[in-house]
Order: sequence, then C-alpha cells, then structure tokens
Amino acid sequence: MKLVLASKNAHKLRELGEILAELGIEVLSEAEAGVDVEVEETGTTFEENALLKARAVCGASGLPAVADDSGLCVDALNGAPGVYSARYGGEALDDPGRCRLLLENMRGQLDRRCRFVSAICCCFPGGDTVTARGECAGTLAYAPRGESGFGYDPIFFCPPLKKTFAELTAEEKNAVSHRGNALRKFKEELERYLNGTDQ
Repeated sequence: MKLVLASKNAHKLRELGEILAELGIEVLSEAEAGVDVEVEETGTTFEENALLKARAVCGASGLPAVADDSGLCVDALNGAPGVYSARYGGEALDDPGRCRLLLENMRGQLDRRCRFVSAICCCFPGGDTVTARGECAGTLAYAPRGESGFGYDPIFFCPPLKKTFAELTAEEKNAVSHRGNALRKFKEELERYLNGTDQ
C-alpha cells in the first residue's frame, strides 16, 4: 500500500516512512506522487488543518494521503500561538524570530506552562479518515538553548529530561515529543483500520 505525505518536509517524510514501513506501507512525497498542492490552512484546530491538507492531496493524487498539523500552545497566552505557530508574527519572521517574539510576549510572565500538539489525519479516496493526536507538556524557557531541532524547539523545556527539545538527540526527542506520540497512535489506528477492527 502507498500513502502520500501532504508535506514538503523531508524530515517528516523520513520519520513517517520509518514508522509505517513496519506495516508494509510505502510513504511517497508529493513530488513522487506527481502532485504539488498548496493548501490554505483555514482551520481553527490542528485537526481541521490536517484534514484540509490530507483531503486536498488525496483528491489530487487519487491515493490515500496523510498530513499533520502541529504547534505550540502557551497557557498564559490563551493557547497562542497555537494553529498560527508557523506564521506567528507574520510571514517575514524565521524560526529564531518567532522564538524571540514569543519570549518578548512572555516577558515578566511567571506561568511558563505550554504544550506541543500534533494532529495527524489520513484521508482515503473513498472518504474514510484515520486520525490521531499527540501532546507533550513542558515549560517555556527564558532564552533559547541547544542547536538541534527546528521551530520552537530551543525554547521548549522538557522537565523530565531537564533539557530543551533543541538539546535532545533525535532519538530522545522522538521518544517524548508530540509528533512521536501522535505517530505511534496513528500507526495503531491505521493498523486497526486496515485490519477492519476500527468499529
């Protein structure tokens, strides 16, 4: 069976491919499936945005398509940046710029609780969907630390490991991260669906 990843992110392609290979599933990039889809993320939840992306690529390719939408939710900012995590502060900002803006907006704030969220959705040509959600709770650091990862990883502090995500190895991060948790749940849900035991 083949699935198309509704993303141009090579890191996500490798990660998903490794996990689903155990089910005998080959994960294709959009390019390998011969599609190039730009989806406007108009959803108000991570789940809605993942569904929009997966449905669009499924429709364009004629193959089952999987997408994820993820972001950082900060308690003291009423869940912001949330679904706008990748666009926080406008298109002109890069990852370090978004981290600086978030830290600036949290200046003087003692409640640093936050969580990373990842929602995964797989759409099938017949209209069926398989979904999963993963979260990882942490606290917002006061300054960036670490060189690994991307996005908000340098300012997301993981209390059990006493490090930011950007200070973790890929293996350490995958074991606790929101996307790692979501991917493991997604694999279970997909296996149940394919075996006809999701009723």
